[in-house]
Amino acid sequence: MVDVIIIGGGVVGCAVARELSRYSLNIALLEKTDDISNGQSKANTAIIHGGYDAHPGTQKAKFNVLGNKMYDQICEELDVPHKWNTSLVVSFSPEDHESLEALKRQGIENGVPGLSIIGQDELRKREPNIGSTAYEALLVTNGGIVCPYELTEAFAENAAMNGVNFYREAEVTAIEKEKDGWKVISKAGTFTAKAVVNCAGLYSDVINNMVSEDKITIVPRRGEYYIVDKKFCDAFHASIFQLPTKMGKGILVTPTVDGTILIGPTAEDIDDKTDTRTTPEGLAKVLKFAALTWEHIPARNYITTFSGLRAHCDRNEFVLGEAPDAPMFFNAAGVESPGLTSSPAIAVYLADMITDKLGAKKKDDFNPIRKGIPKFREMTDEERAMAISINPDYAKVVCRCETVTEAEIREAIRRPVGARSVDGIKRRTRAGMGRCQAGFCTPRTLEILCEELHISPLEVTKFGGNSKYLDSYLFEKGDHEDA
Repeated sequence: MVDVIIIGGGVVGCAVARELSRYSLNIALLEKTDDISNGQSKANTAIIHGGYDAHPGTQKAKFNVLGNKMYDQICEELDVPHKWNTSLVVSFSPEDHESLEALKRQGIENGVPGLSIIGQDELRKREPNIGSTAYEALLVTNGGIVCPYELTEAFAENAAMNGVNFYREAEVTAIEKEKDGWKVISKAGTFTAKAVVNCAGLYSDVINNMVSEDKITIVPRRGEYYIVDKKFCDAFHASIFQLPTKMGKGILVTPTVDGTILIGPTAEDIDDKTDTRTTPEGLAKVLKFAALTWEHIPARNYITTFSGLRAHCDRNEFVLGEAPDAPMFFNAAGVESPGLTSSPAIAVYLADMITDKLGAKKKDDFNPIRKGIPKFREMTDEERAMAISINPDYAKVVCRCETVTEAEIREAIRRPVGARSVDGIKRRTRAGMGRCQAGFCTPRTLEILCEELHISPLEVTKFGGNSKYLDSYLFEKGDHEDA
């Protein structure tokens, strides 16, 4: 028997794992796919929200503001890049002034510091490329940006360093109540645990409804995006929102910590929790509304499009804490935006609750520090020479667009909870995320995966499951040296 099973390897599940690893507990995390950060946490807007948008008194408002305040310390400890670039909520008509004032009042009630409304002169001074009809904006000084999948990986690696066991391809198929806890049946085996934490994202309703009569429903809400090339990294400095609607925070234009520009998302409720297609209609909507913010979007410089699904709960609220009729079963369900911002605070809240119930004591040897993979593209010439002298694989550039080396790719595979697929390497190193979208680097990436994981090229996948690149292979291993 383990003490705690966490279901779901997204940013919330991995944050909970790290927080619980501060205690003398036996912890297992079960992830249904081949890798962590494979759901909402890999495809979202990457914003550290200020906290003005959520209705006062809600869990969303509370944990947004608490989580926002934790990012400096967490990102320093985990070596994750983030930036306080500010957010701007832009209106396009004098008639919208009262709506901005209402957002400001709401933010103040939520405890958000540094809110103010700025006029056209200040707005255009800050953002010279803002659309010609932009009228005024709510300035949110504690708005920021972060890489969501790098944060998730950092939480997971640090949790593993501190003793958490990760099981992948471990979809939970049933949960049964036992006298002393829970039996969790998964595709990776059957586990028993004193406590279960449901962090299953889009499937958090399925997991909750296995054990509780307090049913919830998660509706997949699809958002579609464009990514614009790094050559436009200075087009905007703040994250530019438009006035929100009942479907969300609207179409935004924002820089990323990696130097690209992100445009989106749409908000479309769908039935299929696996449908991450982009659509002509959705992408057209992105550009139509984004043009208010950025009138001359450089159409020849889109790198890619993608979509992500948000776990929208029928209660329009986070569902957190112990289920009312299932003792020692804890939910982190319906965690949509501002879920990324809220994740560290949610983790502390749940960990405090669980460890109190279990009577767990803090470890003396918990190590909060995790160092990221050194990035060749960010090094000075002197640092590059030093890196190559220590590890010659730093001299072998695999991804030209993002200047990712063989050393970084091998490190991404070897790390705790390391990469097992091409997309896993992409999220950990950015190999394949540049202008050519993996057109150049994929063959070598496949070879390195084979070498490190001791597998055949026929077994390499893009993102696990049946997403294999090859169905036949000309040479047996080792033969191509003589061909």
